Amino acid sequence: MTMKANKIDQLVWAAVFSETDEDKAAARAKLARAGREAGIVPASINDFYLARGREELPLDFTVPAINIRGMAYNTARAAFQAAVEDEVGAVIFEIARSEMGYTAQPPHEYVAVITAAALREGWSGPLFIQGDHFQAKTNDKGQPKINEIESIKTLIKNSLSAGFYNIDIDMSTLVDLKQADINDQQKPNAHYSAQLTKWIRELEPKGVTVSVGGEIGHIGGKNSTVEDFRAYIDQYQAQLPAGMTGMSKVSVQTGTHHGGVVLADGSLADVDVDFSILSKISRVARDKYKIGGTVQHGASTLPDEYFAQFVQSEAIEVHLATGFQNIIMDHDVFPKDLLKKMHAWLDKNKADERKPDQTDEQFYYKLRKKAWGEFKRQTWEIDDEIQARLRETLRERFSFMYRELNVVKTQNLVQSVVKPTVVKKDEKEFVAQAEAPNDVEGLAD
Repeated sequence: MTMKANKIDQLVWAAVFSETDEDKAAARAKLARAGREAGIVPASINDFYLARGREELPLDFTVPAINIRGMAYNTARAAFQAAVEDEVGAVIFEIARSEMGYTAQPPHEYVAVITAAALREGWSGPLFIQGDHFQAKTNDKGQPKINEIESIKTLIKNSLSAGFYNIDIDMSTLVDLKQADINDQQKPNAHYSAQLTKWIRELEPKGVTVSVGGEIGHIGGKNSTVEDFRAYIDQYQAQLPAGMTGMSKVSVQTGTHHGGVVLADGSLADVDVDFSILSKISRVARDKYKIGGTVQHGASTLPDEYFAQFVQSEAIEVHLATGFQNIIMDHDVFPKDLLKKMHAWLDKNKADERKPDQTDEQFYYKLRKKAWGEFKRQTWEIDDEIQARLRETLRERFSFMYRELNVVKTQNLVQSVVKPTVVKKDEKEFVAQAEAPNDVEGLAD
């Protein structure tokens, strides 16, 4: 029996804003059960990507991984609405470690919201939810902060419990470019990536092989090379036990920045993206290692004509975040008084993150993502008519992305490869999950 729209709306509200953990857990359990009944099952994209690595799938599509920071339910609804219209199955919904903190969206809540949005729009299929940039904070290159790896392990445990069956390990912050030898540069990155992969394999539910991603170049830093990739993946694989599944993809740096480079007037600077990095490393990844390919970060604010080039460059995945945030906050119907309150909150609470030479436009553009958590309820309560206008604009943008990345009509392709394992939990497990500690403090992405 299909759940009515108003019931879904009520349940997702309760899953996010109920006063007690017990009430939140009850709502999340009902949404999970309704999702299963509708064929919406948290799944790993691992088999799909490894099939691409063996070239058993076409090389002419790039999977969008969508980071949802604010107005999560409405944004996800727009993404699913476009996915239903375009028969999209190859799409990932993700949230970074740092985003969980400043948007106040812990793993269990995020899964409930995405599931509710899929139900609301009548979408079904394997639901790929991903932990993005599970990243190590560091004091010195090559060394994570004290207890940092344990914090990430705790986050991984809670994320897997929630239904995150795709985890992007980001130890690129540990790459030590002061070392002359490339192997030495990538050594700590490979070491901790392998350590966390083994932790994931130890905890993943029976019947689920979590998709694990690695990263060889910190976004905004030095462009990646084939030599960087080989040095990383060879050392990484050498540290895994025989027969253990490794990673399905690797993120590389091609010249982009998260959110783009903001000029003094608030506009974005032109970015020179080296697409050849994606194609060269993807080819080696498939040919030698049978890995799906390369991942591009920091892409949502690039010019429209760039997106088809990710497909041409055989990138397997592209991460999209700030562009959707911009659509919401810069939309002519987004409440101006609310935006002023968000800016005022940044002035008071994030002044220490303002650089001396930043204009107001640069400061607000760079930091406004950090106001989502403080104003989560207020943005959720925006007038229904305004939310509908925002959803329609977002739907148009998602549809554009799906077409440009050539994931239209991929539902059957995905379902022919990915056979999700249903991991059922009783309500007590949802309560325990809600009460579990979540280390979501991280580096701003």
